[in-house]
Amino acid sequence: MRTTGVPFVLTAVVLTAGCSLTSGGAGADEAAQVATSAPDARLTLVADADPVASAASTSRALFDSAEVAVVARDGDAAGTLLGASAATGLGVPLLLEPAGSGTADALTAELDRLGTTTVLTVGDADEAGLGDGDLEVVAVPAAPDAVAEATGLDLDRVQQVDDGAAPAAVAGLDPDQPAALVPAGAGSAPAEGDVQQLPAVERADPLDETLVMSTGTPEALAGIATARAAGARVQLTDGVTDPRGSTDVVTLLGEAKPATVVALGAGFAAENGLDWELDTAATGTQLPGGGQLLFPSHFFVALYGSPGTGALGVLGEQDAPAAVERARAHAAPYESLVTDATVVPAFEIIATVASAAPGPDGNYSTELSVDELRPWVEAAGQAGLYVVLDLQPGRTDFLTQAQLYQPLLELPYVGLALDPEWRLAPDQVHLAQIGSVSIDEVNRVVTWLADLTRANRLPQKLLVLHQFQVRMIPDRERLDTSRDELAIMVHADGQGTQPMKQDTWRVLHQTGPESLYWGWKNFYDEDSPMLTPEQTIAEVQPRPELVTYQ
Repeated sequence: MRTTGVPFVLTAVVLTAGCSLTSGGAGADEAAQVATSAPDARLTLVADADPVASAASTSRALFDSAEVAVVARDGDAAGTLLGASAATGLGVPLLLEPAGSGTADALTAELDRLGTTTVLTVGDADEAGLGDGDLEVVAVPAAPDAVAEATGLDLDRVQQVDDGAAPAAVAGLDPDQPAALVPAGAGSAPAEGDVQQLPAVERADPLDETLVMSTGTPEALAGIATARAAGARVQLTDGVTDPRGSTDVVTLLGEAKPATVVALGAGFAAENGLDWELDTAATGTQLPGGGQLLFPSHFFVALYGSPGTGALGVLGEQDAPAAVERARAHAAPYESLVTDATVVPAFEIIATVASAAPGPDGNYSTELSVDELRPWVEAAGQAGLYVVLDLQPGRTDFLTQAQLYQPLLELPYVGLALDPEWRLAPDQVHLAQIGSVSIDEVNRVVTWLADLTRANRLPQKLLVLHQFQVRMIPDRERLDTSRDELAIMVHADGQGTQPMKQDTWRVLHQTGPESLYWGWKNFYDEDSPMLTPEQTIAEVQPRPELVTYQ
């Protein structure tokens, strides 16, 4: 058993054999033999786009040998579904034969590697596609009674499978009592004449410490059946290729702590950083609202301000417990308006406050201590709120101030906001001008915060950039959005009439980069009028991911 501190290191499945065999157990002299073993690497990638190759690669990753195998034809839904039932019940791989004129090299090579001597073909699969090897072929139609008679399996329970539901149905097959899967609405003629029987199969020990994480896309269907046949657990991600984005995957990895993971699905090939993403998901830590990715699955509604004073926003008009309840009350109306994301209440806490006086350090910014902020941050986290720490740095730089709050930023539910309005040049003072920040300074914060997030295996962090004029963040098109540890947001926090605010919203959206998220601020006193929740959702387009109240 591995220890939880060992990182996932990605390897792709290879075309050679050589893994150790699992004992076949008693009766091996009479029964056909099957041997499985978990992959040597903690993370194995099976990302073939071709279903035939994907089926062979999954078999190669989990099976060392199989004297019996099941073959269906690619594209034959009935044959593939019943082939999945047969393979799962027998404990042998399900392989695919190419349709039409496609080459069968992947299929025949895998049958040869497995040492297969007997093949069960189901449905449209053709013996001619199995190559010139000396194979015993048992051919049956895609009919439950024919498959049951050939395999000796009890397939009396027939489960009809709708279009698109096949991956979930196959992933849910019970190896001890598999259902006979058939396409919904498809007829099933009984078998005619005698059906040849397969030899008995001695199952291998189940790979119960291996998790096969699959996108559930069509090319992975046979591989999912092979995983169930090997006794591996299968968790579908509904097409998500970043494991942090699936609440179910994060929960399962955190609870089951599998020794090895196989990522099955063509989409995983394009996922940069799958190894560290899986390491992060394996912590089991969830964001408020679930999962470890912020958007598009979350919609935040935040109170803005600083503890102990109502002068800077509504958050400080009450103590922390009352602020939690007020944040929940602000978020509640959005729950019926935002139906495609989880609405999460939040705090945006001004951690460093712009000051009219230089202060002892001369930076025109008053830094609240970690000890002062911790009760508010932890009260929010315990109540299921997200927290953003806002920086108004004066004459110092954003990174210097951000590093003061590392102990709080190491919490999984705490993000960071940069407020360039209050970033001063060496000869400036607050309220004499609107501040600005260079994109290079912002990118230094991006790098530091992303590195901190990855090193601590934390869920994705929100980095907010407050902006209501383009010149506040010049050259924003050079913003580093390459770090998937962060979700970077531009927060349009201008105030005034709604036509003025909408014009600001439109202008800010014309500046790159494209891969940004967006926030909107509603001011109680300065907006004329302030939008209701219904108006905010209807009129602020594209819809923001964060709505803040000040």
